Amino acid sequence: MTVTRSNDPLHGITLENMLIHLVETIGWEQMGHAIDIRCFTSNPTLKSSLTFLRKTPWARAKVEALYLDLIRS
Repeated sequence: MTVTRSNDPLHGITLENMLIHLVETIGWEQMGHAIDIRCFTSNPTLKSSLTFLRKTPWARAKVEALYLDLIRS
């Protein structure tokens, strides 16, 4: 039996794990500068950010791109 591996670098990474890693690595302020959305710049919390990002595909895509840039560098 062969095991196929996904070529997607985000495979198995949850949005919550991405946010936690970004906050621990660059912080809310830098995230707000990189992606200008209010959930990162005005009283940011993990819960409010997850709620917004789950409902807003364009913002989630930007967070995923930022995460990928960070882990590749």
